[in-house]
Amino acid sequence: MIIETRAFARAGLLGNPSDGFFGKTISIIVRNFGASVLLYESPELRIEEDEEYAFRNLRHFTDTISKTGYYGGKRLVKAAIKKFCDYCDEQGIKLPYRNFTVRFSTTIPRQVGLSGSSAIITATFKALMQFFEVQIPMEMLPTWVLRAETEELAITAGLQDRVIQAYEGCVFMDFDKDFLQANQRGRYEQIDPALLPNFYIAYKTELSKVSGAVHNPIKERFEAGDPLVCDTMAEIAQVAEDGKQAILQGDMERLNALINKNFDLRCKIYKISPENLELVQLARSCGVSAKFAGSGGTIIGMYPDEES
Repeated sequence: MIIETRAFARAGLLGNPSDGFFGKTISIIVRNFGASVLLYESPELRIEEDEEYAFRNLRHFTDTISKTGYYGGKRLVKAAIKKFCDYCDEQGIKLPYRNFTVRFSTTIPRQVGLSGSSAIITATFKALMQFFEVQIPMEMLPTWVLRAETEELAITAGLQDRVIQAYEGCVFMDFDKDFLQANQRGRYEQIDPALLPNFYIAYKTELSKVSGAVHNPIKERFEAGDPLVCDTMAEIAQVAEDGKQAILQGDMERLNALINKNFDLRCKIYKISPENLELVQLARSCGVSAKFAGSGGTIIGMYPDEES
């Protein structure tokens, strides 16, 4: 039996980056890009990557290393397998002695804020769940995906990306501190995608970066109780709450304004590179809203119709 699973790219619509700071967010799935995992039984456990390490020239090689480092996707798959086993041990689930081969690939542009790393881990978890016939509750799957990244790979991240990649569609998320710490998850509310307006996604691969490096300084200030950071994060979280009401009430004009407000609030506490700022300003100059879909490199906004 050959098992094939996918996890898609995501875009943070409203509230990000407050998900890593006990805030609230709305996120949507982006089916244009995804990570695929192929898993089948084999004599020994093997991890194979579809990506070929071929480069156009020496400059292409050095540019790639500068953007993505020396780590490929194999470490993500290894972390997913490790944490899947940890989950089973914790739940008292005895796995049968079955080896397998995992082959993975991705079409998600790297490090431009579309959550490519967690997509590979999520797709791996889904494949392992099918192979071993183990059901991790939907609301807990994002927590275990996140633990694979934070505990195994020391990646700084929040739950938002893993939640939307597990649930898909459109999801409102509340990461209230007391509830999160008591339940190891947030409150997740699915929103009917049919209620959503037209969104565009635009990205620039030259702006790739590691998101954890972006959030680390702000995390330190937040934990130290910095008033500006704490108050701004609370405002950003409220943007998501207001956005949910705007979607449910069909108030697209308000939703459009909230998208812009989200980015403007972010600018109060994060240093935005000139290139990323230009991306947002260029979109707004065309008469559409714009904000980061993640930590930079990709923007999302509304547009009125297909002709626009």
